[in-house]
Parts: sequence; structure tokens; C-alpha cells
Amino acid sequence: MEVLSRGKEELLSLFRVVVGLLFTCHGLSKLFGLFGGHVARFGVWPGWYSAAIELVGGLAVLLGVGTRVAALLCSGEMAYAYFTAHQEKGLWPIQNGGELAAVYSWVFLLIAFVGPGSYTLITLWQRWRNATVITADVEPAVTTG
Repeated sequence: MEVLSRGKEELLSLFRVVVGLLFTCHGLSKLFGLFGGHVARFGVWPGWYSAAIELVGGLAVLLGVGTRVAALLCSGEMAYAYFTAHQEKGLWPIQNGGELAAVYSWVFLLIAFVGPGSYTLITLWQRWRNATVITADVEPAVTTG
């Protein structure tokens, strides 16, 4: 079991990136018509607002910036979508077409609780900056002669 837990933080980061990317694609589809989507009219409730949450929240989760707050917001948006758009069509997600909304809601809730993992934009930036500072501090010895 130790073998499986060795790469836990890296796998969590990869999971977050994939989920954030897929969710961002939903927002791009609804806001800009990409990927064959239909453009939501500006300011129309709830379509345009859900698309904005999907784009901004998805990007935040993808990059690991404000991940917990963004994931909680995305989870709530998907729960709202499930109960307002799908639940009335049937009791079970398999009946009402709400499987994706239900899964996204739980996945984002999980990300909100467990965090972004070890690789986020901020931690990668800090590692790069620290490496740059260290190499800048180590100047080659100048010999005269």
C-alpha cells in the first residue's frame, strides 16, 4: 500500500488539472461557442452566470489559484444545476441526464476538502523564483591576474 500512496500529491495535482481543464471547456463552450457549444446570452440567468463560473472557476482549479474557494463555488453551481435542471425529469441521475452535474458536484467538493495537491501555479512560481535567487546569489569567483 505504501507504493500507492507515494505519488498521492502528484496524482491529486494531475486530477485537479484534468478536472479544471474539462470544466473550463464547458465555460468556453457556453460563453464563446467553442467546441460546438451554443453561446449563452450575456447576463441571462442562469445560463450566462453558470458559464462564467465554469470558465473562471475551472481556470482557478486548473491553475491551483484559490483552489478550495473556486472548487466549492463550482460544486455549488453543479448541485444547483442538478436540482433545478435535472431532478424534475426523474429521481435518479441515470434517468434525468444529470450524471455529469452530480459527479462534478462531488468531485469539486472533494477538491475543496483535500486541497490542490503539491503542484500549483503559485508553488511552481515559488520554486522557480527560489532557484533563480539561489543561482543569482552564487556568482562565479573573479580572479585577477
